[in-house]
Amino acid sequence: MNEPQWAKLLGLANRARKVISGEELSVKEIQKGRAKLVLLSADASPNTKKKIQDKTAYYEVPLKWIDNRYILGQAIGKEARVVAAVTDAGFAKKLSSLLDSPEQK
Repeated sequence: MNEPQWAKLLGLANRARKVISGEELSVKEIQKGRAKLVLLSADASPNTKKKIQDKTAYYEVPLKWIDNRYILGQAIGKEARVVAAVTDAGFAKKLSSLLDSPEQK
């Protein structure tokens, strides 16, 4: 399976230490104003979805959906991840545009 462009970029951002993963750590980054983009897995629990959606809405952080936790985890070299926060504006902007493009769906 060919890895999507956004996943490659997220991996690069992760190696540059610009990605925080995990629910609690991501929420902290959102609250501190450091998260520039939050990626949330579509198969997250309803509780987690609500918490992350509420936080990103309140702190006005863009939120993008990823198909499942395994794709998100694999992109950053982990088993499975439900939430990841990108802390770099440049990476966040590029990731956002890649995730919005039709060929990434």
